[in-house]
Amino acid sequence: MPLFSANIPYHEAVERGLLSAPERLGALSDYTGRGVVIAFIDSGYYMHPDLADRILVHVDASTNHVVEEPQVMTMDDLSWHGQMTSVIAAGSGHESGGRFRGLASASKLVLIKITSPRGLVKESDILRGLRWLIDTHERFNVRVVNLSVGGDYVSYDPDHPIHKAVRKLVDAGVTVVAAAGNKGADAVVPPASSPHAITVGGYNDHNSTDRARWTGYHNDFGTGFDGSFKPDVTAPAVWIPSPILPGSGVAREAYWLGPLLESESERALKRLLLRGYADLGLSHEEAQHPNEHLYAKLQARINTHKLIDAKHQHVDGTSVSAAIVTSLVAQLLEANPELTPEAIRAILMRTAVPLPDVPKNQQGAGTIHAANAVIDAMRLQG
Repeated sequence: MPLFSANIPYHEAVERGLLSAPERLGALSDYTGRGVVIAFIDSGYYMHPDLADRILVHVDASTNHVVEEPQVMTMDDLSWHGQMTSVIAAGSGHESGGRFRGLASASKLVLIKITSPRGLVKESDILRGLRWLIDTHERFNVRVVNLSVGGDYVSYDPDHPIHKAVRKLVDAGVTVVAAAGNKGADAVVPPASSPHAITVGGYNDHNSTDRARWTGYHNDFGTGFDGSFKPDVTAPAVWIPSPILPGSGVAREAYWLGPLLESESERALKRLLLRGYADLGLSHEEAQHPNEHLYAKLQARINTHKLIDAKHQHVDGTSVSAAIVTSLVAQLLEANPELTPEAIRAILMRTAVPLPDVPKNQQGAGTIHAANAVIDAMRLQG
């Protein structure tokens, strides 16, 4: 038995550790978003191997001087969030031996970085990314955009610039998916408050496919500017596998902590610690003479970083939920390319399954049902 463990829920029905998105959603494996282009508007990105050569363009929209690049040219700590959303939605699973792939693993990507030079994402930054997409979506044939970002203040103004930008994209045939937010507040902010966006809340499946175990999540909820209830649907928001940002402090520690999750030998543990103690912030003495106190210290570090293995951690939030819905939208468009944004919303809501103990205004139509949504999309083909 390993000396350390990943801090995730285990159930009898789960024999492979953390469930992948396709497993937890019961998604149809024949659909991978092939032929569909997804845009992400986020804080920053990384050229992750799971995305390989499927990135059509990286757009640096961090200032009004917007630059289109063939790949991500710079990386910093803010690259983590966009890497998370894009890989969860569209990753191939390359770095996990095919294990942690997204529902849209064959889609093409347009990555739009909006973090300002001050390291912030404000409404003006979101709007800059949206306006670039409004001008260029036809050139790249973008069919869906993921917005795992939120504005500054609640707004019920239909003429709010972000509300107007979302409406323009939807009118042009681009489905807009927005994260509801994670504060449990009775209010949503742009773009989630746009009635034209598919606003996504979350639920906790406790790493299980047994619906009896599923519970709600502390997502924001409220109404759009037209009085429509938000969120529209919910998707998994907890225990979601995601890549660790290469080159980060977490990555340096995970390089050594990951193998501990498989180590069953104290001798092997000592050898590993004597090689990696500096990266782990340990003294040579601690590494040479591991004891119960050190074991507890290392396990706490594994838990803090939410490690699954040396390259992956589990993440949470409606940013993740939105990315999962975005990937399902790509599957729907692969199954039926003629679908409009309005038809896609209707399918997702019609096939959703409510959680019995969660108020309707906090979950919308309920939890997405990936397989039934794709089947419904195919049924609508002319």
